[in-house]
Amino acid sequence: MKTAHMRQQKSVGRPQPRKLRQGKLVIVNDKMQRGYRYFLTEPAGRNFDPEFKPELTPKEMLALGVFGGKYMTDCRKEFPSSWFTRAKLSPAGRNDALNYFGVDASRPLSVWRQNGWLHDDDPRGWFQWYCRYFMGRRMPEEDTRQIKRWKAFRRHIAQIKQNCEPGDPFCRPRQRQALLHWAYDSRNI
Repeated sequence: MKTAHMRQQKSVGRPQPRKLRQGKLVIVNDKMQRGYRYFLTEPAGRNFDPEFKPELTPKEMLALGVFGGKYMTDCRKEFPSSWFTRAKLSPAGRNDALNYFGVDASRPLSVWRQNGWLHDDDPRGWFQWYCRYFMGRRMPEEDTRQIKRWKAFRRHIAQIKQNCEPGDPFCRPRQRQALLHWAYDSRNI
């Protein structure tokens, strides 16, 4: 099965600095951002940093069930409608039963704020950054920071492998759900 990172263009040798080209302008007006603007400077799903190899696309994550279905309920206009055809969403509020593993694996946004994990451009956190990065927005310093955080989250895969029988989806469901939230496919670990 080809994943998003397998479909990306392969870069040969060391990445070369590139001039950012001005692409499609996106204007965001949702509950958390009014008049926020950014440009898509890369093709959707392509030209990722060579260190960043997510196993799931945002569309796949939404269809599997992440963030209790609450995450993307008011910002659908910003992203392709195809992302939402099978998305498990709960506009009325969080519903952890919609998560793939049926458990809560999220920290409240207030915790993210207290720990300084949020960037002003992405007030919803890592997944918002990933959706925008996937669509083609590039912010070099923030991209580097978020990719570093994504790579650090991989430690949970090792913990599952160390403590669970292979293929046992009932072992450590919170860690498995959290990995889904970070675009790691934890269903078959």
